[in-house]
Amino acid sequence: MNFPKDFLWGGAVAANQCEGAYDEDGKGLSVQDVAPKGWREAPTKLPTEDNLKLVGIDFYHRYQEDIRLFAEMGFKTFRLSIAWSRIFPQGDELEPNEAGLAFYDRVFDECHKYGMEPLVTLSHYETPLHLARTYDGWRSRQMIDFFEHYAKTVFTRYQDKIKYWLTFNEINSITHAPFLSGGIHTPKDELSKQDLYQAIHHELVASAKAVQACHEIIPTAQIGCMILGMPVYPLTPAPADVLAAMATERENFFFSDIQVRGAYPAYAKRFFKENGIELIMTPEDTAALKATVDFISFSYYMSTCESVDKTIEAGEGNILGGVPNPYLKASEWGWQIDPEGLRYYLNCLADRYQKPVFIVENGLGAVDELVELEDGTKTVLDDYRIDYMRDHLVQVSEAIEDGVEVMGYTSWGCIDLVSFTTAELRKRYGFIYVDRNDDGSGSLARYKKKSFNWYQEVIATNGESLVMK
Repeated sequence: MNFPKDFLWGGAVAANQCEGAYDEDGKGLSVQDVAPKGWREAPTKLPTEDNLKLVGIDFYHRYQEDIRLFAEMGFKTFRLSIAWSRIFPQGDELEPNEAGLAFYDRVFDECHKYGMEPLVTLSHYETPLHLARTYDGWRSRQMIDFFEHYAKTVFTRYQDKIKYWLTFNEINSITHAPFLSGGIHTPKDELSKQDLYQAIHHELVASAKAVQACHEIIPTAQIGCMILGMPVYPLTPAPADVLAAMATERENFFFSDIQVRGAYPAYAKRFFKENGIELIMTPEDTAALKATVDFISFSYYMSTCESVDKTIEAGEGNILGGVPNPYLKASEWGWQIDPEGLRYYLNCLADRYQKPVFIVENGLGAVDELVELEDGTKTVLDDYRIDYMRDHLVQVSEAIEDGVEVMGYTSWGCIDLVSFTTAELRKRYGFIYVDRNDDGSGSLARYKKKSFNWYQEVIATNGESLVMK
């Protein structure tokens, strides 16, 4: 294997899926606190007991134990998000909540205690609920100022503690989940493309302003964009299918094209014209967008296919839809497994942007069984997860050999947490099993899975152990 010596091995979580303590120490409600059923469901009016995210895995009170376990695995970096509503409970205040700021001071200090660099996402599907209800989320231009104020606050507070930042998690998901991704309270079926893309524009301007602020406040830091990465293949060599795949791929690259290149891509003009979209874009917006990111980060779980043949049933499992690939197997949740697609996608990003890339989410969601071994210890024999991750990491190595500059790899849900897409706990990703179930029962005790020791060895050998079965 050929991973660079400074490769950032680690794992990733999000505040809303692991922290819990949803109403402690001055925290305000976020959009997640009224979304108990996952990303496609309509929000409730108030938090409900069946929302597993209200407790999560209680990382808020157990972060020391969890970070110690990450350090035992050898993490070089730990990706996490700041809950915006811990810092500004309503989102539009002038003064931050000191208790929220102090919590992340403690978390970041705990990471540094073990020589672990935090990789911090500013907004990971955690828009303050007040901003969604009062301003309709990113449909309002005022959100740009609120987000910029929040970003400058945390950049200033943590400027000596954080080297790596991301703006919006999977920013391109707003087209599929406008409430959880964009805090847009208007129901999706009532949202026009005009309003949606105006909201997207506001978010992209805010992202660019955060990039500029980061460069000014922390000149030594690096800040990247983050997209939901999913290569799109034509189902057949028919030119019409190739063009259909290109169109779908552009719907996702639209976001990174702007964040990396600093302007709207040429193909957007035709898309806007054909869909009756006329963006309100000020000269100040155009100037702001020129603040571009230092690297591109992305999640990778699957690939998909496209075809103009409408008689083919679209896939329900893959996040962004598309046509299932007949050559690929799928996970228990219908997500098609494509390790070679990760190598392909890494090369696509490198060829398109000529910037470093960072895989900040990848992993297998599965139903795990906790078993007791002869020595009395409990574990999960998750060889299926080991096989999945090994196959993907081998392809990362191939991409590096291809010449792609890959900064690091943070596996998703390095400790079990509440699923974003389905709001379940039985869909587990972690190297660490958390004793909590979908009915809310469980002791919250932590247990190392078989994959824990496997990943520990991968990091210790800088990937060399991947060649050993």
